[in-house]
Amino acid sequence: MEAGLDEVERASMNDRNIAVVGCGYWGKNLVRNFAELGVLNTICDTDPEALSQLENLYPDINRERSFESVLANHGIKGVVISTPAALHYSMAKQALVAGKDVFVEKPFTLKSAEAQELV
Repeated sequence: MEAGLDEVERASMNDRNIAVVGCGYWGKNLVRNFAELGVLNTICDTDPEALSQLENLYPDINRERSFESVLANHGIKGVVISTPAALHYSMAKQALVAGKDVFVEKPFTLKSAEAQELV
């Protein structure tokens, strides 16, 4: 048994319940890391070419162009946001309101008041 983790936490670590939103320069690294951990459920990007390139590397991972569809998916528990920084605040807020755990690539937000609100 892993120290400090209860049975529910260990089980949730093995679920494919994470979506990575934004698959550009840094996002594809996050896709790779979460796929290697075995928790990646969905790759989301508005660019069909970016999704197509990742389809060859991760054929068993869902691909989605709609962020709203990711948020509506009850099988997704966490959202990784790796989009242009100007979108971080609004997307993180939408994900939190939808009940998702959120990881935002830096910068967290562009304004300290927005960061305080999200926290």
